[in-house]
Amino acid sequence: MKRLALPLILVAATAGAQTRHDSNAPIDFGANQIQLQDKANRAVLTGNVTVKQAEMTLNAQRMTVAYTGQVVDGNPQVSRLDASGGVVVRRPNQLAKSQFAVYDLNRRVITMIGGVSLQQGGSNTVNGGRLTMNLDTGRAVIDGSSAAPATGTLPGGNVTSSPSGRVTGTFSVPKRASNSSATPSDGKN
Repeated sequence: MKRLALPLILVAATAGAQTRHDSNAPIDFGANQIQLQDKANRAVLTGNVTVKQAEMTLNAQRMTVAYTGQVVDGNPQVSRLDASGGVVVRRPNQLAKSQFAVYDLNRRVITMIGGVSLQQGGSNTVNGGRLTMNLDTGRAVIDGSSAAPATGTLPGGNVTSSPSGRVTGTFSVPKRASNSSATPSDGKN
């Protein structure tokens, strides 16, 4: 059991060591089309939507931006982004994919649902139904609830989530030099 516990602690420490996201940075966006609904305090972006804030990029096919204030005659403050259609969130050393995502800027939390896959460090992957990322603490929680299984390919391997509602994944193990003089312990002292 001790052999298993140490790698899990190291994985948890690596996940927690993610750099803090600057949630106060401006949000830049691009899309094929934008529909401004100023009286409803929202904008709808469609077609190859890209949103960038500091070192984080969010891509989707459609995004609704909720804001307070007026765009035309004032200074709007974005409060929420709702994304759908091939959602991808990229952060340094982290890639997350899902069918839908909500970025609550006031809480600084991104919730992704529907066939979620999270890849960290190149080859560590976790799959589930829902992912919650706290951008202030760097903590990510994934569970098996929510949506249909995802299938696809990420760099480093295939991604599938379990249809049973369980979280699945793969953690990489550091390569070790073989030592032919070492013998496995038989459990006796």
